[in-house]
Amino acid sequence: MKFGYTIIYVPDVASSLVFFEAAFGFRRRFLHESGSYGELDTGATTLSFAAHELGDMNFHGGHVQAHASAQPLGMEVAFVTADVHAAHATALAAGAKELSPPAAKPWGQVVSYLRCPDGTLVELCTPIA
Repeated sequence: MKFGYTIIYVPDVASSLVFFEAAFGFRRRFLHESGSYGELDTGATTLSFAAHELGDMNFHGGHVQAHASAQPLGMEVAFVTADVHAAHATALAAGAKELSPPAAKPWGQVVSYLRCPDGTLVELCTPIA
């Protein structure tokens, strides 16, 4: 078994790609000509975005649309960086909403939480020592 993808269902795949490129510095790997699926180059595991319409096709009972939820979903994607403060500021400038500013945790990490325009919950953190 190998962890291959995280797929986030969003209202506008191209907009999410643009945001994640600007906010977190990832490079676009692929955007399907239909605009309904795209990927970012984030390292060993691919971060993907799919249109809610694809989710509707896959999940006949529907799914929770993160952008429409008043609260963040009970899952997050975490990005590790040496400078959480700078990464946090860059993401805010790109349009993220601050949920929790950078803070030192008792175990030594610096961690912050953001909500992206598409509703995705993102943790920024330093490596665990």
